[in-house]
Amino acid sequence: MKFLYKLVLVLVVAVLVFALAGILATWAPDRKVIDLAPRWAQAPSAFVTVNGMQVHFRDEGPRDDPLPLILLHGTSASLHTWDGWVDGLKDKRRVIRFDLPGFGLTGPHVSNDYSMDAYVRVVEALANTLGVKSFALGGNSLGGQIAWATAYALPQRVQRLILVDAAGYPMAPQSVPIGFRIARIPGMRSLAELVLPRGVIESSLRNVYGDPDKVTPALVDRYYELTLREGNRKALALRFDQMQKADPALNVAAIQSLKLPTLIVWGGKDRLIPVENAHRFAADIVGSQLVVLDALGHVPQEEDAVGTVQVARKFLDASL
Repeated sequence: MKFLYKLVLVLVVAVLVFALAGILATWAPDRKVIDLAPRWAQAPSAFVTVNGMQVHFRDEGPRDDPLPLILLHGTSASLHTWDGWVDGLKDKRRVIRFDLPGFGLTGPHVSNDYSMDAYVRVVEALANTLGVKSFALGGNSLGGQIAWATAYALPQRVQRLILVDAAGYPMAPQSVPIGFRIARIPGMRSLAELVLPRGVIESSLRNVYGDPDKVTPALVDRYYELTLREGNRKALALRFDQMQKADPALNVAAIQSLKLPTLIVWGGKDRLIPVENAHRFAADIVGSQLVVLDALGHVPQEEDAVGTVQVARKFLDASL
C-alpha cells in the first residue's frame, strides 16, 4: 500500500513539474508599444490621435490622388497584411492603412467598443484627420465587414468598394483557427492572456492559408508579437462577445442597399468564410464583380499579393 501511495505521489509531482515547465516555456505577458514599435512601426509608420486612441497607420503614394484607397485588415491581423498591395499600388495610388482598434499597435478601443458602429466611426475619424473626403475602401474578413458597413453609413464619401473574403453574412465555417476558438472560451481565454504558445499562432495561420507551406517563421513572428501588444488578447475576447449581439438581418439589408462599384475577391480554399458567401455578396450587390482565386485561402491579399493586387489595380484604374 505504501508503494502504491508513493507511486501516485511521484506521478502527481511529475505532472505538476511538467505542467509548470510548460507554462514557463510558453509564458507570454503583454508587451508595451514602445518595445514593439522599433520592429513593427518602422518608416513610413506614424501614430495619430483618433477618437482618443493612438492609431498606428501608414499613408503612402501621391497626395494628389483624387481617390485614395483605405485598406482594413481582418481579425488578429495588422496593417502589414497589405504590404504587397501597397507595393503594387503606391506608384499611382495614395494608399492608407491602419491597425484597427483591438489589434496591431493601435491596441484596445478606449471604451472597449468593438461594434460595427464604433469601427465605422474610427474609419470616418481617421479619414477626417488625414483630410480625405472621398475614397475607395477595401477590407479583408472583419475589415471587409467594416468596409461595407462604412460604405453603407457614408455613401457620399465611399466611392469604390473592395471586399476580400469579407464577413457579414451568417457563415458555416469548415474549420476555425485554434486561436479564435480559445478566445471564445472564458476560462481558456483568461489563461491565454498570460500563456501563448507560438504554435497556436502558427496553427491558426496555417488554417487560413490555402497552401499552409507558405506560412513562414517571419510571418508567424509578426502575428505572434503583435498579438502580445498590451491589451490585444483581452480585446479579441471582447470583440467575439460583442459580435454575437449583432442582428444578421440588418447586415443583409445594408448589403443589399449598396449601390457603388464593388469588387469581390475570394479565396476558393477559404475554410473560415466559405466561397458560398462570396456568391451571396455578388448576388446582393447589384453590378458587383466577383473574382474567385481557387488556390488561395482566407487572406488572399497576403498569400498571393502579386496576383491579387493586379485584380484590385485593374478595378481601381477603371475608376480613374
